[in-house]
Amino acid sequence: MPFLPPFVPPAPPVEFVSPQARQGDLTGETRGTFSAVGASKSDLSLQSRRRSPLTFPYLRTLDNLGKQTAKRLLTQARDSEETQEFLISPPGTPAQDAAPDNGETPAPEVVELISDRQEYDADRQVVTATGNVTMRFANGVLLADRLEVNLPDRFAVAEGNVTLKRGQQTLQGQRFEYFFVLNKGVIYQAQGEIYQPTTARDLSPTLPTDPAGNLISGQTLNERLSGNQPAQNITANEGLGLSVGAGFNLNQFGTAGVQTPRGGKLNRLRFQAERVDFDAEGWNAQKVRITNDPFNPPELEVQAETADYYNVAPQVDEVRLSGSRVLLDQTNSLPFQDRLTIDRRDRQPGVLSFGYDGEDRGGLYIQSGFTPIDTNSVRFQIKPQYLIQKAFFPNAFPEANQSNSEVCALCPSVFGLITDLDANFSERTRLINTLNFSNLNLDELEDSLRAKLSLQNKLGDLNNPYDLRVEYNYRERLFNGSLGFQTVNSSVGAVLVSPTLFVGADPSLTFSYQASIQDVQADTDQADLLAPNQDDNLVTLMRYQGAASLNKYFFLWIGESLPATPDQGLRYSPTPIIPYLQLSTGLTGVASLYSDGTSQPSLTGSVGLLGQFGHFSKPYLDYTGFNLSYFQGIRGDASPFLFDRFADTQVLSWGVTQQVYGPLRVGIQSAYSINANKEISTDYFIEYSRRTYNLQIRYNPQLQVGSVNLRISDFNWSGNPGAFEGTDIRPVFQGVTR
Repeated sequence: MPFLPPFVPPAPPVEFVSPQARQGDLTGETRGTFSAVGASKSDLSLQSRRRSPLTFPYLRTLDNLGKQTAKRLLTQARDSEETQEFLISPPGTPAQDAAPDNGETPAPEVVELISDRQEYDADRQVVTATGNVTMRFANGVLLADRLEVNLPDRFAVAEGNVTLKRGQQTLQGQRFEYFFVLNKGVIYQAQGEIYQPTTARDLSPTLPTDPAGNLISGQTLNERLSGNQPAQNITANEGLGLSVGAGFNLNQFGTAGVQTPRGGKLNRLRFQAERVDFDAEGWNAQKVRITNDPFNPPELEVQAETADYYNVAPQVDEVRLSGSRVLLDQTNSLPFQDRLTIDRRDRQPGVLSFGYDGEDRGGLYIQSGFTPIDTNSVRFQIKPQYLIQKAFFPNAFPEANQSNSEVCALCPSVFGLITDLDANFSERTRLINTLNFSNLNLDELEDSLRAKLSLQNKLGDLNNPYDLRVEYNYRERLFNGSLGFQTVNSSVGAVLVSPTLFVGADPSLTFSYQASIQDVQADTDQADLLAPNQDDNLVTLMRYQGAASLNKYFFLWIGESLPATPDQGLRYSPTPIIPYLQLSTGLTGVASLYSDGTSQPSLTGSVGLLGQFGHFSKPYLDYTGFNLSYFQGIRGDASPFLFDRFADTQVLSWGVTQQVYGPLRVGIQSAYSINANKEISTDYFIEYSRRTYNLQIRYNPQLQVGSVNLRISDFNWSGNPGAFEGTDIRPVFQGVTR
C-alpha cells in the first residue's frame, strides 16, 4: 500500500523557461540537475533550526555531505524585469570554485524565486520575498505568503498558506524550512493529497476474450458487472487486496472480454501529519493519518506514530511504520503491519492467514511467510503451512490423508510448504519457480510435490504485450469441469498468448488467440496407448494446440448513476452504480493435434444476458445483479488425455447478487453441464461493501476451496496471494487451460 511518496527525490534535468512565462504557474519547468546541499549555522531563523533536526535516522547524511553542489538562486519581483542572481556554495567551498569550467563537477543548480515584492539585506545577506511567493527547486514548486532566504546559512523559511507541489503530489502546512545544500527540509502541521497512479500488473491472461473463461472465475458476479458497466467519468483503479485463504483468481477478465479493474474509484489519498522531514532520499512523518476517503469523517484510515519512507532500488520503495493501525468507520481498530514494500510486483502481506483446500491439504490450514531475498530484481518467499483439519480430523478428507488416519499434531504429514522464486531480468523477461509441498512426509514426496518453472517474455508493445512462456510443470493440478480434478504428471513446452485485440474501431468487438507446443505426460483411458503390463495410466505425447476467440457485446439499456456523494452514489460502492442490460455473444475455436496421430477439434458458441438494477444506495433491496449464459459446443474426435478432453459441450451458467440490507450483499455463481447432467462449479459469497473497503467470504464446494478477502479501494498495492494460493488449481474448458 503506497504511502506518502518522497516530496523532493532526485530528479533528472528539465527545461528552464523565463520567470515571466511562469508567473502563477504551479507546474513550471526548471533547468539543471537538482541534488542535495548543505547545513546552516547563521543567526537567521536560529529558533527554527533548533526545531528541525539536521540528521534523520533513515538518511545517510554523511554520504550526502560528499554530494554537495552549488546552487544558483534567481530572484525577480513580478512588477519588475530586473533579475538578481546569487550563488549558494557548499560549506567551505570558495565561490569561484563552486562552478568550475573544467567539466569535472556539475554546474550550479538553478532555484527560481518569484514574488510580488522582494527585498535584499546586503548586510545580513538575506532575501525576503512577500506576496504570492513561488519558489521552484529540485523539480518541485513551493507557494507561500512570505519566504526568507539566508544566503550564508543556505537556509530558507516559508510561512503563510504554504503549499509544496511535485507533479500530482500536493502538501500544505503552516511552516516550511529548507536547507539548500543538503536539499532537505521540514513542513509542520502538514496535510494534503497524494495522487496514486495505477500499478502495472501482470495478469497472465489466457484467451482473455473467451466468455467461457468466467465459468470458474476469479471474480464475484458483482465485480464482473462493475467492470462491464458503461464508461463514465470516474476512473476505476486497482485496490489493495488481502486474501485469507485460497483466492478465487482463476481469471482476471470480466464477461464480454472487458478487463475488469480490481479496485475503486478513489485515485487520491488524503493525509495529515504533525511534521514531515524530507530530503532527496526519503522522508519521515510523525503522528500520521492517511485515508483513501475524500469525505469526512473517513470510513477508513491508517494511523501511525511515525512513518519512514526511503527508496531502496529503482521503482522499489519501502515504508516503515511504528504504532500503526487501521481504523474502520472511526470505531473498529485493527493492527497493521509495520513494514511495506512498494513496487510494480504483486506483494503478499506478511500476516498470518487461513486457507481451505480439501483436495490436497485435507481442509483448513494456516499459513504465514517470510522473504529471505527481496531485491529489485529477485524475490524469494518461503511460506510454511500447518494443516489444522488434517492434523485433528484426518478422516474428513481421506484422499488427502492416505498414509495416516490417526490424530497426529506434529507429524511431518500435517505440515505444508510453498517456495516462490521471482526473478525479473528486465521489464520484458521474468523467471518464476514455485515448489508446492502439500505435506512434508518424505515418503510421500512424489505425490505431495507440485512444481512450476516458467520463463516469461513480453513481446511487442509493453502496454498491451504478447505473452510468450517457456514452461515446465510437474504434477500440475487442473479442474476440467464435469471430469473433475486432473493431474498432469509433467509438461514442458512454449505457449504464446495474444493480448485483447480490437477488431476495427469497435471496442465491443474483441479478438484473442493462443498457440502452444508441449511435451505432455498425463493419464489416458485409451488402452492402445499403454504398454503391456504398465503399472499406471500415464502416456507421453507431443501436443500442438491453437485457439482463437471472438467476442461481441451489445448494450440493450443503460440507466443513470447517482451523484458521486457519500450519501448517494458512493454510499456502499467505490464507484457509482450504473444500471444496465447487456447482451454478450462469443465464438471460440480450438484445434489440438497429438503425436499419436489423433486430434481434438472443437467450436463453441455462446450467448449471454447480464445486467444490474438499482444503485446500491438505499438501505435495502437497492441492488440486483444477474447473468445467464448458454454455451453450445461441437467436437470432433476426443483427446487421448483426460485433463484436456472437451466433455462439457452444453453448459448453462447463471448467477445472482442481491443487496439484503445496507452494505450486506449475498450472491451465487454456478455452472452446470447439461450433457453430463452434473454441476461443474458453484461459488457462494457474502459481502460487506463500503466505498473505501470491502470484506468478502467465499466458498466453492466443488473445488473444495474457500477464502476471506479484504479489499481497500485504490491503494495501489496488492497482497492477494494469487490463483488459489496453496492449491495451484487452474480450470480447463474446451481443452484450453485457463
